[in-house]
Amino acid sequence: MSIYRSVLGENFKLLHPMLQKRYDLPDGSVFEASGTMREIKGGPKWLYPLFKIGVNWKLLFLERGKNVPFSIKNTAFPGSNGESQIHWERIFHFGSTKRYFNALMSLDEKRLVIKDYLGEPPLVYSDLAFDVSDDGSLTIHSLNQRLVLGKVELPLPKSLQGLATVTECYDEAAAVYRINVNVRNPLIGHVFSYEGEFVQDA
Repeated sequence: MSIYRSVLGENFKLLHPMLQKRYDLPDGSVFEASGTMREIKGGPKWLYPLFKIGVNWKLLFLERGKNVPFSIKNTAFPGSNGESQIHWERIFHFGSTKRYFNALMSLDEKRLVIKDYLGEPPLVYSDLAFDVSDDGSLTIHSLNQRLVLGKVELPLPKSLQGLATVTECYDEAAAVYRINVNVRNPLIGHVFSYEGEFVQDA
């Protein structure tokens, strides 16, 4: 069973059927799609050194813009400990330059949250909560976060966390998935965001 089915329980059936298809990812399955991010925005310029460093972890990047080609690949597989994992590869194409926003997700069965390790190798850990809206769209919120330093994970105070809200829906009229990702910090506000649409590759 997909980790997303497990975390949502009966609410998984309330997702739009195309979102059910997208997030029903048992081990061995792959979802690939491509599209365009209408706009990618960043926060204050003094954060740029952080984004520049993040390139090395396939996590953050300096580039911003409009109508940026985008591709995504979700791969489900059993991890070394036997638990189901989903690798997220998100690529933003700035001309010949590729920038990544990658993650590895798995399920915490006791707490019923998704464990999200961001970056390659992981640099930030976040708990994720999944909710289904009345219109069948999916909302994902990041909760507690930790800084990952090899095998050591240090809790981050709220003042240093980048809390994400992701909204994903399926637009039947346009036959596309639409996504909006917004990362904010409690003190400085907007840190990073992108919004756009994509379609599953044939």
